[in-house]
Amino acid sequence: MERAGNMKVSDTVRPVCISSEGADRSLKKVICAMLAMQRYPWEQGVCAQALYEAGYEDLWIPMAYDAIQRIDKDGRLAMLGGGEAVSDPAANGEVCFRAYEKTGDPLFRRGAEKMLAYLLHKAPRTPDGIICHNNISFVDGFSDCQLWIDGSYMVPPFLAVMGRLDEAVEQLRGYRKHLFDPAGSLFYHIKDIVQDRFVRKVRWATGNGWALMGLARVAEEAIRQNRTDLRDELQKFTGTLLAGMLKHQLPDGRFHDLIDEDDSFIDGTSAMMMAATVYRGVYHSYLPDAYRKNADHAFQTVTGSIDTYGLLRQVCGCPDFVSEGTSAEAQASYIMAYAWKKRLDPP
Repeated sequence: MERAGNMKVSDTVRPVCISSEGADRSLKKVICAMLAMQRYPWEQGVCAQALYEAGYEDLWIPMAYDAIQRIDKDGRLAMLGGGEAVSDPAANGEVCFRAYEKTGDPLFRRGAEKMLAYLLHKAPRTPDGIICHNNISFVDGFSDCQLWIDGSYMVPPFLAVMGRLDEAVEQLRGYRKHLFDPAGSLFYHIKDIVQDRFVRKVRWATGNGWALMGLARVAEEAIRQNRTDLRDELQKFTGTLLAGMLKHQLPDGRFHDLIDEDDSFIDGTSAMMMAATVYRGVYHSYLPDAYRKNADHAFQTVTGSIDTYGLLRQVCGCPDFVSEGTSAEAQASYIMAYAWKKRLDPP
């Protein structure tokens, strides 16, 4: 396996130093509510990643451990009794690798390596080599060779962390080729690549948020690995997508669920994904500080939507993600936004 140089976990994430006693009350409640949720593979991964980015070592390492305990025989992490997910399990990959760096326990390294091997050698791909999202179609009349923009967060960041930066960028280029609409500077949601037709041709706000966060993490790996060619490409495209989203930002800082359709419900998850990307991009100096006002406005509004139990309300909801509800990724994206905002504005 190619390793990510000599990076240590401390080089990757500087903890935000939130103690259980001193944490903002809303953040603690958001974390507790998130941990109470049942989770699919991508949800386990994004929740663990959020806690990793926030510096909660006592939580993300056990979550990485459990993702390995529930590894499928083909190497997919956090699988509960098998399933159709191809790209989603990779969302657990970085925390497994970082847990190995932190603890030295080879169990975590083997888990990350098995996930990587699955992606490189077993996962179904499009004819041009982009890893498919699932191994079935949920809609009759379409092939199983589909790309979902969600996958741009699940797979490329893990590949980059595991020393496969060029492959990570090729995957992102594939999403851009097949799903990106240059006219609107936004991604469509789902496309059947074999049939060359869209399964869901909507500009889903949360999907574009997934893409933003995936681009940001790969851009940071390019910076860490001193790949200026890829850094510049990723930085430019991150800015393009961000600008495309912000054209549709509502006065309260959030977005419509279908970002350019005013009759769709208002969603806070995509707003927190945008905010988390802006804060980390400003922190790492690949996004301009001018975007902070957009992120701050969204963060303030969404903080006000947290209920008594720590659940983010007015977000795209599980399990179908076509109506308002609650979700693990809403909770996780808030934690990420909080953590990166805290680094920019330390107490």
